[in-house]
Amino acid sequence: MGLKEKIKSNDRLKKLVHWSILIPNQTRPRLWVKWFVNPFYHKKGKGARIRRRTRLDVTPWNKFELGYRSTIEDFSAINNGVGPVIIGDRTKIGLSNTIIGPVTIGNDIRLAQNITLSGLNHNYEDITLPIHEQGVSTAPIVIEDETWIGANVVVVAGVTIGKHSIVAAGSIVTKDVPPYSVAVGNPARIIKQYNFKTSSWEKIKN
Repeated sequence: MGLKEKIKSNDRLKKLVHWSILIPNQTRPRLWVKWFVNPFYHKKGKGARIRRRTRLDVTPWNKFELGYRSTIEDFSAINNGVGPVIIGDRTKIGLSNTIIGPVTIGNDIRLAQNITLSGLNHNYEDITLPIHEQGVSTAPIVIEDETWIGANVVVVAGVTIGKHSIVAAGSIVTKDVPPYSVAVGNPARIIKQYNFKTSSWEKIKN
């Protein structure tokens, strides 16, 4: 049995390790993890930049990767506590984005300001317990290559946004968006798709 399996199978050891890595009652890792673990454990591509005012709630038990020449702008928050956060090459994460894994963001993507991508949901079914004590469930979010997402968009757990798609500002994305589509609204609906036969963007009748 490997070290990771031993920790998972022993509740007392698991709690001790959790306490040693995360500040109690917070999602922030302790300074020793930020300084001596994360820089060596997580992958950061050549020319990648994480601005100084970005909040990195990044732990060693899930992956965090930032690809070649990608940028995370100030006031954003990245959390891989319950699932990996993978960001591809030449991708720009705009000001004040919140990304909670499991989330995979591809190459050549632009995220505008105040976007939330959360692969996490809180469990709530047991009415005898506060919601925050019932744990969480996760479903991966995937943002495929060349996508542009406008300001103030929310993408919920389990959604895939297809290649070279556009999500208009203020949209709430609750279902998958096909490749080469334009989505808008709350809940987001497809209003245009690219037709390769006619080489044009065509309106979709809803």
